[in-house]
Amino acid sequence: MAGGGLPELLEAVLNVGTDLELRTTLQHLVESAAGLTDARTGALAVVDPDRGRPAELYTVGMTEEDRRHIGSLPGGPDGLGGPDGLGVPVRVHTEVFGHLFLTGKRGGPFTEEDLAMVRVLASQAGIAIGNARLYETARQRERWIEGAAAVTTALLTGEAAADALMTVAERARLLADAAAGVVLQPTDEDGMEIVAASTPHDPGDLVGTTIAPGSPVLVPLLGGEPVFIEDSATDPRMTTHVRTRFGPSMMLPLQSGGKLIGTLALPRRRGGRPYTAVERQLASQFASQAALALVLADARADRERLAVYEDRDRIARDLHDLVIQRLFATEMMLESTRRRASDAVAVDLLGRAVDELDSTIQEVRTAIFALQQPPAEAPRSFRGRVLRETGGAAALLGFQPSVRFTGAVDALVTDPVAEQLLAALRGALAAAHRRAGLTAVDVEVDAMTTLPDGRPGIGLTVTDDGARDDGTRGTTVTWQSPR
Repeated sequence: MAGGGLPELLEAVLNVGTDLELRTTLQHLVESAAGLTDARTGALAVVDPDRGRPAELYTVGMTEEDRRHIGSLPGGPDGLGGPDGLGVPVRVHTEVFGHLFLTGKRGGPFTEEDLAMVRVLASQAGIAIGNARLYETARQRERWIEGAAAVTTALLTGEAAADALMTVAERARLLADAAAGVVLQPTDEDGMEIVAASTPHDPGDLVGTTIAPGSPVLVPLLGGEPVFIEDSATDPRMTTHVRTRFGPSMMLPLQSGGKLIGTLALPRRRGGRPYTAVERQLASQFASQAALALVLADARADRERLAVYEDRDRIARDLHDLVIQRLFATEMMLESTRRRASDAVAVDLLGRAVDELDSTIQEVRTAIFALQQPPAEAPRSFRGRVLRETGGAAALLGFQPSVRFTGAVDALVTDPVAEQLLAALRGALAAAHRRAGLTAVDVEVDAMTTLPDGRPGIGLTVTDDGARDDGTRGTTVTWQSPR
């Protein structure tokens, strides 16, 4: 379109109002205004009401250097031009949405007719922009609501804790069009650490990044308040080494029912567009919904673990109260019969039966101890596994066995030897439990043992004060193996 009157103005108005996509509408406005007035260059700076400077820039006929120059001016396009420029505000209802500026009219200066036509175009564009904003806001809200529902569904279907946090981070990143989605959780030292990260590329250097105690940004974050950052790379509140790659960011509390789970951070790339008020609101609502889903998922997992533990405890009690007692009674009957028998063969057979029953009783007791262990999240270290066994035994013994370690057991005990030692420990604890008057059990694991042949080894000693068959008290069980 090359400069003109009413027909060209009508065509420009129609061109501006034909699309509901906001960015397309804004670009059409700049192009139509430049064509209508025969201007060489045009720019529309969308005003950020919170910052008082351009939030987005749409241009025609301008170089990248021109665009940077406009963005650096306090008033945006209002600071350009002089006598050869033409500028008008673009209003949506009574709000100034942005400023449209044209420069370099071909064939002479801008006229009053040019100004009148651009004003009409800007007025009609304001209506189209209002409609496009409503449409875009509705679409954004729909996407965020669908995203929150998808996260809730995923979390309540049984994902592990680490996977659940990753689900929240990844879905939020996509919805916010962010460069990264990360979840931070408080540390024991009153800092915060990134525990889950989603990026289009490898997020390996993000996970484990910490905000050191005392950082200014921690006060609102640990207090469950949102933090909005204009430029992560230059904001003095940001102290992590990864901040330099990011620009605008939202840091939103994952909080439900007064419980702070952590913080959801959504940084955009350096130089990316700032978050709008609508985006901040929708992301905050998403974070609240995700936090509630995380709490519900955690509560559901706790209930399931408790149900499993209670079922295992019931089985253990039944084995102890019913099966063990009956086996023990049968063993006593056989032992009494063996003592009264006169036939050597019968005595031998009865003795074997008693030994078999005794062995069976010990195996059942070992199974009882195993059932008393927590059913999930078993410790990985050898030291932790020993403590887990003795802790489980305490439920049946009625007291906590004392445990002592000598040497670097976690570093020196290999997996095959560890399994053998733990089996020996379970057997010794089960045997101790059946001794009358038991009040104490001492367990010692020695990784500095020297075997009879001089080789380095691992040793286990279990001592108890229970009554023995001969009436004396105290039993010591030892076990050794090469490391």
